[in-house]
Amino acid sequence: MTFDKPEQYKSSETTRLSIHHSKHHHQHTHPPQDPKVSSSANHNSSYYAKCLLGGGLSSSVRWVLTPMDFIKCSMQANPNRFPSFTAGMAMVFREQGVSGLYRGLIPTILAYSTQSGTKYACYEFFKDTLNRTVGPEHASSYKSVIYVVSAGCAEAIADVLMCPWEMLKVKVQTTKAGEFPSHFRPALHKMMAQRRDFGFPFGSLKPLWSRQVIGTMANFLVFEHTVHGIYTHILHTHNKNDYGQSVQLGVTFAAGYVSGFVATVVSHPADSLLSLQARYPDKSFQEIIHRVGWKNLATHGLLPRVALTGTIIASQWLLYDSFKSLMGLGTSGGAD
Repeated sequence: MTFDKPEQYKSSETTRLSIHHSKHHHQHTHPPQDPKVSSSANHNSSYYAKCLLGGGLSSSVRWVLTPMDFIKCSMQANPNRFPSFTAGMAMVFREQGVSGLYRGLIPTILAYSTQSGTKYACYEFFKDTLNRTVGPEHASSYKSVIYVVSAGCAEAIADVLMCPWEMLKVKVQTTKAGEFPSHFRPALHKMMAQRRDFGFPFGSLKPLWSRQVIGTMANFLVFEHTVHGIYTHILHTHNKNDYGQSVQLGVTFAAGYVSGFVATVVSHPADSLLSLQARYPDKSFQEIIHRVGWKNLATHGLLPRVALTGTIIASQWLLYDSFKSLMGLGTSGGAD
């Protein structure tokens, strides 16, 4: 024989169970977090290793475009012999063929694969570290500072690894045929044998820093804000995952082109100075500036460098984010 519980008792028990369930539920749930903050907190050595590899592979676009880099450097160092981009390209092809246009290919691969890989990996690491250090609220308020500091520190480290190969590349590309070896091994041997005369391997580190660091700071700052602007003001979303991978990679490429243009213009005077140092190894940077003039440093060879470097930076961002997406890491940047 069974007895039904009084209505008052059942009501009280139901209330008690409801409160218990509510407490249990809240103990096992957490407030939603910003996806970028939570993902950054979970980044580990494997993540940064993948960024290192992806960054290194992204530099492959520079290998293909070595002829453009060769002519650009030659225009800066020998403007009389290379009065224009097309004239220089035609002359080298006529005299040396396709192999002549790829002069300096091996040091180009070594220089930019080490530089790009280190730059992207260190940028991700420094950005994550600074975000965790200052906390989510301050990270949102000072995100531009975090971008600039992270990019500057990453590039400064990457340039140390890049410098020897960049010096060798520039020397091979800007010296007239017959005056310096054009092949990798004999050129490296001569640079090492005459390292005091050439300042090898770190003689160009300061002008390299002046070119690369300011350019990378502008590149990453403009890229991050352009990506954010496209998602927020053009695509009207605060979550980039509302769109598929192809759209996200399209945003990456567009933002990369904008950032590449700005970075190229900002860093061009230092890039010209670096090329001219190979032409005047016995002169100081102040003497080269006085001889050439700031106007020529800032403008000579700028258009081909914008076409070259702007395209390279946009393509690097695209290749880097494609690799990250393939590895399940997602694309760079996004709406807040």
